[in-house]
Amino acid sequence: MVYDTIILGAGAAGMMCAAHTGGRTLVLDHAKAPGEKIRISGGGRCNFTNMYAGPDNFLSQNPHFCKSALSRYTQWDFIDLVARHNIPYHEKTLGQLFCDTSAKDIIAMLRTEMQAAGAELSLNTAITNVTHDGTAFHVTTQSHGKTQSLQTQNLVLATGGKSIPKMGASGLAYDIARQFDLPVTDTRAGLVPFTFSDNPFKSLSGTALPVRATASGTNFDEAMLFTHRGLSGPAMLQISSYWHEAQDISVNLLPDTDAFQALRDKRKTDGRRNLSTVLAQLLPTKLADYLAQEWALSGNLADQSDASLRALSDKLQNWPLRPTGTEGYRTAEVTLGGINTDALSSRSMEAKTLPGFYAIGEAVDVTGWLGGYNFQWAWSSGWAAGTAIASKRA
Repeated sequence: MVYDTIILGAGAAGMMCAAHTGGRTLVLDHAKAPGEKIRISGGGRCNFTNMYAGPDNFLSQNPHFCKSALSRYTQWDFIDLVARHNIPYHEKTLGQLFCDTSAKDIIAMLRTEMQAAGAELSLNTAITNVTHDGTAFHVTTQSHGKTQSLQTQNLVLATGGKSIPKMGASGLAYDIARQFDLPVTDTRAGLVPFTFSDNPFKSLSGTALPVRATASGTNFDEAMLFTHRGLSGPAMLQISSYWHEAQDISVNLLPDTDAFQALRDKRKTDGRRNLSTVLAQLLPTKLADYLAQEWALSGNLADQSDASLRALSDKLQNWPLRPTGTEGYRTAEVTLGGINTDALSSRSMEAKTLPGFYAIGEAVDVTGWLGGYNFQWAWSSGWAAGTAIASKRA
């Protein structure tokens, strides 16, 4: 069977691409339903983009690569698409946009766009072999015990990364890229909780508070959550993408407060209270008690000199912690690294050395922050490849 375009992967990027390629397009996926990661995202509401999305919100060995696609298909273009399909949505925090009802609305929208473009969708289909004979790509598939051989001029790699393997994620994109001599950068789990050996925070599990978290010179002001495994919450997920093994992270437990001045003020009004009691006025009680024991804090506040209060405030606003690791791809929201952007055109997402071969979405070494940015990269890169393929036919 001959197609103009075959897209491997019916996720966000793959479906977006299929809605724009034109011609005879086939989308293949091993899953039972398209857009499974869309379905579970945002607690089932899909944080489909961010109003502040821009190149500075992405990590890559080449930070300039994402600029072309993001500037030509912006968050406002996708928001307009959502509005045209009458999908109600709202801003949660920090520019994050969520569906009012269900993430399934986004999947249905993409399915409708694909159908309008004439794209076909084949689910429960495993890709068993991909080759190129010098003029066309050949894809062998297995579905319900039947083997099929397909041919196409354009092959789009949209199978994502390794994050959340229980949903079928694998390194297929990297294997196919390497097969065609496209380099792949080192990959690791991103937007993922931290773990600690003999987790010292078990007693704090469930406690959350706003913090400023820092790793490798980058910081985020968001919530931190203590878990039975270690540390999670938006602040920890964000800096996990910047953290490397054997590095410390720094946590400011009072990001909007001058801790030293606050302690001095309380010394005047609550001098007879002990330190742990005063800390409980600034922090969650469980955390205050933990820190009082961990840092061997004793005595009343009135007994503390400015120097001791300064030392305590420094600890509160620069608490160094060294994670053992992360929870890995099992719970990671994204995969850092991927197909090296040096091998691709930033405008079309086409391989420079293999005409007709495209890579988009999470498969590529472009990773966004938490908060709708990775979906925006899927929309932008999918659109860039889809419209580039369509322009070939024009």
